[in-house]
Amino acid sequence: MIQRLAALVILAATLLSLPSQRSDASAQSKPRARDLGIELDGTPGPLNAITDVQGVEVGYATLVSGEGKREVGKGPVRTGVTAVLPRGRATLAPVFAAFTIGNGNGDMTGTHWVDESGVLETPILITNTLSVGVVRDAVISWMVKRGVPGPFWYPVVAETSDGRLNDQKGQHVKAEDAIRALESARGGRIEEGNVGGGTGMLCHGFKGGTGTASRRVSSAGGEYTVGALVQCNYGSRSELRVAGIPVGREIRGYEPCVAKTVDPPLRGVPLCTAQSPEPVREEPEQGSIIVVIATDAPLTPDQLKRVVKRVSLGMGRMGSTHGNGSGDIFIAFSTANRDADGGNSASSTGPATITRLASGALDPLFLATVQATEEAIINAMVAAETMTGADYWRYFAIPHDQLQAVLRRHGRLVERK
Repeated sequence: MIQRLAALVILAATLLSLPSQRSDASAQSKPRARDLGIELDGTPGPLNAITDVQGVEVGYATLVSGEGKREVGKGPVRTGVTAVLPRGRATLAPVFAAFTIGNGNGDMTGTHWVDESGVLETPILITNTLSVGVVRDAVISWMVKRGVPGPFWYPVVAETSDGRLNDQKGQHVKAEDAIRALESARGGRIEEGNVGGGTGMLCHGFKGGTGTASRRVSSAGGEYTVGALVQCNYGSRSELRVAGIPVGREIRGYEPCVAKTVDPPLRGVPLCTAQSPEPVREEPEQGSIIVVIATDAPLTPDQLKRVVKRVSLGMGRMGSTHGNGSGDIFIAFSTANRDADGGNSASSTGPATITRLASGALDPLFLATVQATEEAIINAMVAAETMTGADYWRYFAIPHDQLQAVLRRHGRLVERK
């Protein structure tokens, strides 16, 4: 009996220690684009996620608390941190990498060295605009405690702004939240929507957030995977396209509103309960998006630069024009070449032996990047849930029934039996 009780205690402790967002059951609980019958191109990997690229791990810290009027430093809080580890927590050996921008009104730290060296030496973290500094410092602390070689590092931390729903100026993300995201990173199925850094984000006039997708391709006699993870917080509703159809123009209702008036009242913002005879004027596009592309194809930094540029084409399919107020920043890495840059770019001086696809073999990877980016954004929006945040602002999840009805009218919906 004592042994059985001890075993139960150990089991309970183990279950409590597991990060809830990594549960396959919870990750599967939210619908995805294909669950709704949305017709999309390409062949996804088994999980249709960035974690289809072997070794890649993703973790989250999600912060939601408070409601009502915004009080800087108090809340409401609708934010978080997302962590992507290219080779997982087991090793922080460098990977070849490259980054680019669609529009530069945003921030991604550490990219000068990625551009210069072609090597990524740290995890990638994504949070809100005003929490980049604390998250960057937390990554350094985490790497120091793990005894990672090298005299210093340039952590890659990116952001999009959740200032509409979140008390962003209150800087509620702390170092322990970033470390929690890193420590919770796992492979397998991952949650989407209102999770991690995507918690308070908006996309194409609806609730946005975190999304992922993948593609399997054949090239140069090999089989490869391309995965995408996005934190979408950009775009206008009128330009929203899904499966090539301008669905944003046909969906009715569900405009942003306030659930309750505040003092002083917000000008020109409708109450959620009010029925306005005039259509709500669309806000100017001024959001952002961060896209992380992973692949197991043996690509060098110059080739990854070519691949990551194709993210813009995936966004273009969704209706993005990379608006002036948008921070659209993308990074790609390859998990091939385990001894990239000699195994550790900070200390290695000997030659590195690498493999590299021929340039003529890149077209399937270009297409996979476009397709995975597009589907990851749709998945983020489909999984997102309606959220009410600071000053009672409410952003609605895109209505699945209307989305399906529009696509059905245009012959772009696969009917599920």
